[in-house]
Amino acid sequence: MAETSPIVALEHPIRADEILSALGASTFVVDQAFRFRYANGAAEQLFQSSSATLIGQSLADFLPTDGPVQALIEQVFREQAPVSEYGVSLNTPKTGTRVMAVHAAPLIERSDAVVVSLQEQTRALKIGQQLENRHSVRSVTAMAALLAHEVKNPLSGIRGAAQLLEQNAAGDDIPLTQLIRDEADRIVALVDRMEVFSDDRPLERKGVNIHRVLEHVRRIAEHGFGSRVRFIEKYDPSLPHVYGNRDQLIQVFLNLIKNSVEAIPKSDGEITISTAYQPGVRVKIPGQSNRLQLPLVVSITDNGVGIPEDLSSHLFDPFVTTKLNGSGLGLALVAKIVSDHGGVIEFETASQGTTFKIMLPILTDPEVPHD
Repeated sequence: MAETSPIVALEHPIRADEILSALGASTFVVDQAFRFRYANGAAEQLFQSSSATLIGQSLADFLPTDGPVQALIEQVFREQAPVSEYGVSLNTPKTGTRVMAVHAAPLIERSDAVVVSLQEQTRALKIGQQLENRHSVRSVTAMAALLAHEVKNPLSGIRGAAQLLEQNAAGDDIPLTQLIRDEADRIVALVDRMEVFSDDRPLERKGVNIHRVLEHVRRIAEHGFGSRVRFIEKYDPSLPHVYGNRDQLIQVFLNLIKNSVEAIPKSDGEITISTAYQPGVRVKIPGQSNRLQLPLVVSITDNGVGIPEDLSSHLFDPFVTTKLNGSGLGLALVAKIVSDHGGVIEFETASQGTTFKIMLPILTDPEVPHD
């Protein structure tokens, strides 16, 4: 028989409010007048008010009276039975824009109070989008390998045949043979750009100072395509090294900043580059047993026109672009590089601008070299 661990008595009894305060879900209690009677720490953060301030105030001061949360609470009071609803959108000045799972239940042996728990789903939904991005990257990888093998060789023959025809062509036929050569060269150039997706060699990684990478990218932008833009830097100087490939990370942030430059107005354009440490970010990747810790966050924020709603859900797919002459491979490449690093990229957009957030793993092995 397996041995069981001995039960160790706690020195002090655990109070219910201590348990509730430790929960990550925003939990609060309202009475029949929809006034707060209790709020845990997560609820304080959600409503941006202390518990002492919340207690006695009306829920209507924080959430709309005709919203789904109020409706669920009314249902609990009416039926005296717990209810749950998922994918509830909150969009208020206090809470910001969030997608929540809402659970409401009557207090045991009390009909005059309801306990409500709000669990944010926004992060989970965004992580789900990251997995779709990974599938998209794999599709591009397979397409790139196919194109490189099946298209470039025939194109070489077509171009050679056009050169031979040009030697004996006359008059109006010469521009046609030149058109064939130019179009063959254009397609080969596109395939060459896609070949980077089929590069499955192991990523050479070491400790990278992310601020040196961002400074390098900013200098390139300031002296080139972003010369008319005002750059604002908000860096956390205490950040540890990223575990990554410096050249590829430069490519990621060059692409993102170039996109931002092209989205902002010709005058008064601003791009804010910021870094932060968020230790609570962990992602479970299919096929791996452990959760990746992605505490280092780099944000690129512009004051441009935002991303059209019809493109938002496909932004990292190949050949999706708003640019007249764009190939739609830039953000697909960004998604691939971030994925190769085990990281996550997400974005928030509005009519006043867009923010891209890149979450990356940090260097934890002291034996790995760093810059």
